[in-house]
Amino acid sequence: MNIVFLTNVRLLGDGLSRCIQGRVDDSSVEVVSDLPKLRATLEATVVRIVLVDVTQGMDLFDIHAIAKQWPEIPLVALGLNEVLQDVVKCGRAGFTAYVSRESTIDELCESIHAIIEGRFVCPALCNEERQPDSARLESALTRREREVLQQIGQGYSNKEIAKELCLSVATVKHHVHKVLEKLSVSRRAEAMRRVQEAPWLAIVAANQR
Repeated sequence: MNIVFLTNVRLLGDGLSRCIQGRVDDSSVEVVSDLPKLRATLEATVVRIVLVDVTQGMDLFDIHAIAKQWPEIPLVALGLNEVLQDVVKCGRAGFTAYVSRESTIDELCESIHAIIEGRFVCPALCNEERQPDSARLESALTRREREVLQQIGQGYSNKEIAKELCLSVATVKHHVHKVLEKLSVSRRAEAMRRVQEAPWLAIVAANQR
């Protein structure tokens, strides 16, 4: 067995299992409905990755205990609401990565494949060991600058960012300049690498202005 999916919604579990089955190499999928069953599965079989449905609420204390007991097994928060406070909470609980609720099945399968291979292309979660300058930047970047940084991280040009955010190119250039200044980098490629290494920097909190 390679993949375990934890969810208390049977319809979701059965449906997602069938969607994943056969699409990630030869991985098999087992669905468990609660944390005790997840523990029993981890103790009895070889598991390469655990997907956890966080849309229905989850006891993060218990998740943290599982992450500490099986640190070699990636825990992925599935269906995470991609706002800063939720990302931080899941990161501190021990999740290795997350797949947002806006993702497609294809994107989920690509992320699972990458995680199993050790290529964390899906966003990594922040934790207590973040560097001090990252914490400083979280408060320094404005909402609009985070939005621009998201686009930079995806490799968009100023013209493409302007179209995506409904801004003028001149305004985008101003925001890009401020982002580079606050990140203490001189080149766009450096900013792209920075946000890929620390994706929480570009996550916009729901109440941020």
